[in-house]
Amino acid sequence: MKIEKPFKNLTYKEYIFFIDNYKKYSNFNTLGLYRSLSENEKLNIEEKIFIRDYANGIFQKTFDFLQIKDPWTYIKVITLGLELTDGDKSELWRKIFKAQEKNLKDKRIKHRNFGEYSKHNCGYENCAMNGIMIRQGTGLAEYEMCIGERNKYTQKQKSERGKSERKNQNVIIKRELDLE
Repeated sequence: MKIEKPFKNLTYKEYIFFIDNYKKYSNFNTLGLYRSLSENEKLNIEEKIFIRDYANGIFQKTFDFLQIKDPWTYIKVITLGLELTDGDKSELWRKIFKAQEKNLKDKRIKHRNFGEYSKHNCGYENCAMNGIMIRQGTGLAEYEMCIGERNKYTQKQKSERGKSERKNQNVIIKRELDLE
C-alpha cells in the first residue's frame, strides 16, 4: 500500500495511524515525516511535539542519524515550540557537531558525503549550482564564494566538452602512435 497524500497535509489522527502502521506502506519516509512537522499548518505546537516524541519512540535511530544527514531539519524538529537565543543556537550547533562526530566514529564512516553535505547549497535561491553533487574538500564545497549569478548552462557545457574529449581521446592517441 501507499500513502496517497503528502505528510504535511495529514491530520493528527492520520499521523498516529501512519506511524503505527508504517510497515504496511511501501512509500513511508521517516525523513519526510520529520520534515513535515515543521511545515504542517493543520497541527498546533502541542500536537507537533507529541507526534515528534511518539515517532521518536519508534524511529529513534533514524532521528539520531538525522543529525548527520540533514541537520537543518533536525534543528527545526528538536526546537519545536522553543524560543532560542543566539547563545542557545550556537550551543545546539556545538552539540550537534559533537554528536555527528560520535555517530560517524561509531558507524566507522570516515566521510560525510551524503545528505546535505553532498550537495552545493550556498544559500542563494537563484544559484545555478544548487543541488549539484559535490565532493567534500573541493573549492565548490568549501572555499569558493558563490555569488548566485552564474550562467545556468555552464555545467551542461562543461559536461558536453568533457564527453567529446573522452570520445576523441582514442583518436588522439592513435594519431600520436602513427607519428612515431
